[in-house]
Amino acid sequence: MSLLLGDTAPDFEAETTQGKISFHDWAGDDWVVFFSHPADFTPVCTTELGYTAKLKDELAARGAKALVVSVDSVEDHNAWIKDIEETQGANVDFPIIADTEKKVATLYNMIHPKADPKVTVRAVYVIDPNKKIRASIIYPPSAGRNFNEILRLIDSMQLTDGYKVATPVNWENGEDVIIVPSVSNEDADKMFPKGYTTVKPYLRTTPQPDK
Repeated sequence: MSLLLGDTAPDFEAETTQGKISFHDWAGDDWVVFFSHPADFTPVCTTELGYTAKLKDELAARGAKALVVSVDSVEDHNAWIKDIEETQGANVDFPIIADTEKKVATLYNMIHPKADPKVTVRAVYVIDPNKKIRASIIYPPSAGRNFNEILRLIDSMQLTDGYKVATPVNWENGEDVIIVPSVSNEDADKMFPKGYTTVKPYLRTTPQPDK
């Protein structure tokens, strides 16, 4: 059964490049960007993990951290990390799960047999501090992911958790947002002191409330 938005992210124990972890305990009160890569010593994955390593401070600023899984061994991961750090100029300091028996990949529906039964697709789960799955993205093995989009997605979810707003197409942190339709104009007058623009009765924009 597929994991759906709002589901509790399944807990598991696994060996990683930073020792054995119990997922929920490791996650703690942070947001987690949990993603799979098809295989070690592959070109696209090398660029992805190198870029993720460079995002450590950006993730930390959002109370988030990365966790990676593939069906290769800890030994292979550790050897590959040396290549990543050499070619991408970044220190890989997040754990990479060894999932040689494909238990975690299966638990999280990361193996799609019609794409490739031997490896994980490029799946991403964004999991909040309550261990709820808040977003999921699936890419084919051939396409590298846009991790700037994942940061943007976290920004949007953290903002909309705190205010009765939604973020419009191509929104970036600091830009105007949309007041959700369930908020009346009377309430909007109180909730959004910076004012708002009514484009249509159901489309009202306001400056980002936490900026």
